[in-house]
Amino acid sequence: MAVMASTANMLIAFQPNNNANLRKLQPPPSISSSLTTPRKSINSTTLCKATTSTISTNDSSLSSTITELQETPSPPKQPQPDISSVWRKLHGEDNWVGLLDPMDPRLRTELIRYGEMAQACYDSFDYDPYSKYCGSCRYPREEFFELLDMRHLGYSVSRYIYATANINLPKFFRRSRWPHKLWSQHANWAGYVAVSDDETTKKLGRRDITIAWRGTVTHVEWVADLMNYLRPISPEVACDDPEVKVEAGFLDLYTDREPSCGYCKYSARQQVLAEVKRLIEKYEDEEVSVTITGHSLGSAMAILSAFDIAETGLNVKKENKSVHVSVITFSGPRVGNLRFKERLESKHGIKVLRVHNTHDMVPKSPGFLINETSPEWLFKLAQGLPWSYTHVGVDLELDHKNSPYLNPNGDSACAHNLEAHLHLLDGYHGRKREFESSSGRDVALVNKDCDFLRDEESVPPAWRQDLNRGLVRGPHGRWMQPDRPTLVHDHPQDTDLHLNQLGLL
Repeated sequence: MAVMASTANMLIAFQPNNNANLRKLQPPPSISSSLTTPRKSINSTTLCKATTSTISTNDSSLSSTITELQETPSPPKQPQPDISSVWRKLHGEDNWVGLLDPMDPRLRTELIRYGEMAQACYDSFDYDPYSKYCGSCRYPREEFFELLDMRHLGYSVSRYIYATANINLPKFFRRSRWPHKLWSQHANWAGYVAVSDDETTKKLGRRDITIAWRGTVTHVEWVADLMNYLRPISPEVACDDPEVKVEAGFLDLYTDREPSCGYCKYSARQQVLAEVKRLIEKYEDEEVSVTITGHSLGSAMAILSAFDIAETGLNVKKENKSVHVSVITFSGPRVGNLRFKERLESKHGIKVLRVHNTHDMVPKSPGFLINETSPEWLFKLAQGLPWSYTHVGVDLELDHKNSPYLNPNGDSACAHNLEAHLHLLDGYHGRKREFESSSGRDVALVNKDCDFLRDEESVPPAWRQDLNRGLVRGPHGRWMQPDRPTLVHDHPQDTDLHLNQLGLL
């Protein structure tokens, strides 16, 4: 029997006489299989048509012949449209006035594109507690988009971001069950920085630096782990207004570091600022934008890092040429108080578009009792309190009950799911307009990590999983977890130079 090796999901269609023997029809992968095998199953399906020659009724023997192996190619990727003349408007130059209702099709494409870049953080992260690589990225930086079947985006990853696991956010940080095999005692992979290639840059109208922050998948319980009190953003982030405050847990995640760990000897903040500075200097003679995206907790990190980039002055090039900074978030929580919002929007001109499902609870936290929706007199009276939060930017509210494909009674994890948000965006045309898919986006993606589709769609829940939980059969016939390419710290050699120039060392 031919040996098939892949970590991708496989839909195998057999015609057996005995369903109990189905498990024997899956041949073991060879030791050459690697966990870095492309996950092309996200957008393609491998179909195996088999005929069974003999199957004994007492399960003592099994033989089958694979008569045909056919791989259905991925559907063609939509090319990046040319938005060179309108990209500033699509990224909030006029606060998206006239673009959201009705939905501008070019804006929809942009939102889904950045949403997919945020989703890539989930698709590449190792959540498996039985993996010795739990908490890391599955793929080498140089092959990140290729192994995720996302080369069509036209970006390359320039740096991975790591955060220290020393703070109390257990739903965000993942650790292996095998403490003697940990790849790092302190670090978790937290996202990446990517930059557009030359061809994509022409279509975008500028060189785009994208920062994508990993969130917390479908779990919403992480909100309960927040310290849920505001504290001044300074001195961790230099700011001359002591009344600018943010949620304490977010600030710790962004600024904490572990000097003894090669991966997070620099804080996530230092890693991002050093890389943005390096890239802006590299493309000094080009028009450059910084676009930051994230889902859930990653949304909070996106807003914090945008504020920091502006506060540090990285968005101003030589001769006072500005770098446009915009944030596109999905299902994110509130981050700071009113003074934080005013400084972000009015002083720094950062443009933030928040996409969320109206039935999701995460965007309603923290500040569940006192927030921007409270009576004006109460909101003003409570400004000095440590639990008075407000959202920033422009809101794009979606409703999963408008989609004919989704279970209207889906649970809180479903309502929070990022793939569900991208599905809703694909069918959104305006507040009072019916849901209609604009690009034919595969609805099966919604159930990749949850159970949100109606049963009529016949898509199993949480279908994205590794073949044999990533185990392969070794040379002596024993099942084992293969080694991945050596995980390197991946900090550019000039990191200290850039941080010193920024006064951060």
